[in-house]
Amino acid sequence: MRTVLQRVTSARVRVDGETVGEIGAGLVALVGVAHDDGPQEIATTVRKIADLRIMSGETSVADSGGEVLVVSQFTLHADVRKGRRPSWGAAAPGAVAEPLVEGVAAGLRERGIPVATGRFGADMAVDIHGDGPVTLVVDVPA
Repeated sequence: MRTVLQRVTSARVRVDGETVGEIGAGLVALVGVAHDDGPQEIATTVRKIADLRIMSGETSVADSGGEVLVVSQFTLHADVRKGRRPSWGAAAPGAVAEPLVEGVAAGLRERGIPVATGRFGADMAVDIHGDGPVTLVVDVPA
């Protein structure tokens, strides 16, 4: 599982002009699922998102009362080493990826973190108001 975390002052996701997820200060988590990801990768990803000390004052999103916007993004597993057309072979198909991305959101909610989400498989417009900027790539397993 590959996640791009970006610290934000606010963020939202729109589908066909309708806002489907919105947060204030916190993190945007763009989550890409690989074929062999499962419950262990969900648990580790949730722990990293919740506990990394990347918020103001070297606190975590869990400690700071921040929110998380979880957005599925299969393109994080693009292979661009050859030619000009990315290969998506490393990304899990939707039927495999969707419940795992939902598992990340559910795991964060279980930790008491307010979570908003995008809409899986939709053409989403993501508005991100970066803070810092702070952007990290979290690969699990690392």
